[in-house]
Formats: sequence, C-alpha cells, structure tokens
Amino acid sequence: MPYAPPSRCTDPECHEFATTRGRCDDHQPIPWEGRDDKAARYGITSGEWRTLKRRVTQRDNGCCYMCGAPPPDPYAYDEDDRATWPHELDHIVPVSEGGARRSLDNLGLACTTCHDEKSKLESTRANQRRRSRLSGR
Repeated sequence: MPYAPPSRCTDPECHEFATTRGRCDDHQPIPWEGRDDKAARYGITSGEWRTLKRRVTQRDNGCCYMCGAPPPDPYAYDEDDRATWPHELDHIVPVSEGGARRSLDNLGLACTTCHDEKSKLESTRANQRRRSRLSGR
C-alpha cells in the first residue's frame, strides 16, 4: 500500500522533516506550556494545599471518601503502580461547578482509581457545557 512522502516541519524557517504532529524533533511543543499552576487556578499556594490535605487526612483517617479505601502503605510505593500512590486531595464539587475552593466540607481524599474516574466524568461534563455554549452562539 502506498504511503505519503515525508513532510517538512511546520515551523516556517525550518527545513527538517516532520517526525511527530507535523513538526521536527526541535520544534515539538512543550508539554503543559501556558497552563496555569494550582496557585493560579485555585488561588491556593502549595503550602496551603499541603495544610488542607493534612487536615483532611486527619479528619478522614486517610481513607478515600468515595470507596472507603484505606491509605496505601508508604513502604509499598511503586512508581509504576498507581494503586500504591498516596490518595489525592479532591474537590468534591468541582470549583468550575460552584464548589468552594478552601472549605473542608468540599475537600476529601480520593484514591487514584476513584480520582481518575471522577476527573474523566468532570472533564466530559465541562466539554459538554463548552460545546453547548459554542453551538448556542
């Protein structure tokens, strides 16, 4: 089966062949460039976030608020196994949907499995809201 010939990098001054997404290796986009950090998104510094996580951990005994999973053993941590990662501090009602940023009533610990599932659902809802706003114009 025939295939397309290699194309040039989309950078106007570059004459190298494109390797990925229409760009050469030197002109690949930087991941997360231009994305806000947690302080810019939520108005919370990393120190405040750590303090909130410590308070929620003490309140909930380190258990996931969705499935009740106990905190993972810190000595069993494996970088390749997300089930061994510590629980993540999560906004129960997302800030984008009107949830409070710093309220302990809106914060809970979530195991990585529950956090990933919840994040996917939240992003799906956000995309649907954005699409409905764009189509309503």
